[in-house]
Amino acid sequence: MTRRTGLLLLVFLLFIAMIIVGAAYNILFLLLFTTSLFLLLLTYYTLLMIAGLYNRMKVGKKRLPPLEHYPGVDILIPAHNEGVVIKETIEAMVELEYPGDLQIYILNDHSTDETAAIAQAFNDTYRNVHHIQVPPGEPRGKSRVLNYGLSISGNKYYCVYDADNQPEPDALTKLVETAEQNVQSAGAVGYVRTLNESTNWLTRMISIEFQVFQLLMQSGRWQLFKTGSLTGTNMLVKRSVIEELGGYDPYAIAEDAELTLRITQKGYLLPIVPNSVTWEQEPETLSVYVKQRTRWLQGNLYIVEKTLMEPGYFKGKLLVHSIHQLMVYVIFWLFLIVSYVWFILGVFDIFSVHYSYPLLFIWYLSYIVYTSQLFAAQAAERTFTPINIFISIIMYFTYAQLFSYLFVRSLVRYVKAKKNRQIIGWDKTARFKSK
Repeated sequence: MTRRTGLLLLVFLLFIAMIIVGAAYNILFLLLFTTSLFLLLLTYYTLLMIAGLYNRMKVGKKRLPPLEHYPGVDILIPAHNEGVVIKETIEAMVELEYPGDLQIYILNDHSTDETAAIAQAFNDTYRNVHHIQVPPGEPRGKSRVLNYGLSISGNKYYCVYDADNQPEPDALTKLVETAEQNVQSAGAVGYVRTLNESTNWLTRMISIEFQVFQLLMQSGRWQLFKTGSLTGTNMLVKRSVIEELGGYDPYAIAEDAELTLRITQKGYLLPIVPNSVTWEQEPETLSVYVKQRTRWLQGNLYIVEKTLMEPGYFKGKLLVHSIHQLMVYVIFWLFLIVSYVWFILGVFDIFSVHYSYPLLFIWYLSYIVYTSQLFAAQAAERTFTPINIFISIIMYFTYAQLFSYLFVRSLVRYVKAKKNRQIIGWDKTARFKSK
């Protein structure tokens, strides 16, 4: 080997060494940076949990005084091939104990099963039940159907229920009382419980998830920031507000989250009413669950894109919602991937960093915080059972890990649709016969 070749080899080895040292330094910096952010995220969700528990224990159980006058309400029920569940849903609607004018609209979006026959039978029996055939149009989906329902109804408020819902008799009254007694209110948001919780482990996991993220965290955000999010069902909105906003965005398949942003942007409030309860059927098979959550995630990716591309979404109370969208649908997923990498590196001792706490600390902490949230929600709702405790212990390793797969699946489909300039269609959730 010549002197020149040896010198080149030495320079090359020094260059490789610099890359290795730089990579190690960058990994350490990345590790410390993401650790700090993740700790901040965990702290935020812990505060939400505590605030939610306080709201549920001290505030959420209180009943507001009755109104002197109860304004008219239109119930809008989008329905497409809902023959399996629509009968029980309409029965629950006609049993609502609402003191004011109540009109019930079954918005039949071209059903090909027995939905029309069942809805028409109630139409012929009850004066305030209306079976409405929705005209054809594009884009298909819940948003367009709701816009049509708003165009043929006229009461001060409208309340949306999905076609598989069975609200408790006083659910609507509690929503209206809350909306009427909050000056800046655009409406009010109730709580969705799982009707078929005991069917299998999947439905139990969904039920526990809803107790945490659809109620406890909602109550926490209301307690801390006076912000609430529409849930797509058991939600009351003033007609004047939706008209001011120009109706639903027909291209939003997560229409509730998209409308929440616009309502908040206008300075209106959406109070959370935990004791206004509706019971809803949830997916009983993994395939139905995957299809439903893919639709939800695609809808929220649309909102994330809108939040980042359009001005004005990071101001005032809207900041809470915008940051929440980014944390759940971008940052949380990235942290989840990082946690997988940390776990593998730590278990196989491929890369170790020696500082005040071990590499696996964040992973352990994530599990503790997540499981604590599940237990806290069940304590507030008094739904502790031996099977629910066991399921809560394993949910982080099973149910929660599905999020990565669902996110990638949804992101690929969303990007593909955008690239091909395709409208993302509405994918209806399959229903199951009551057992």
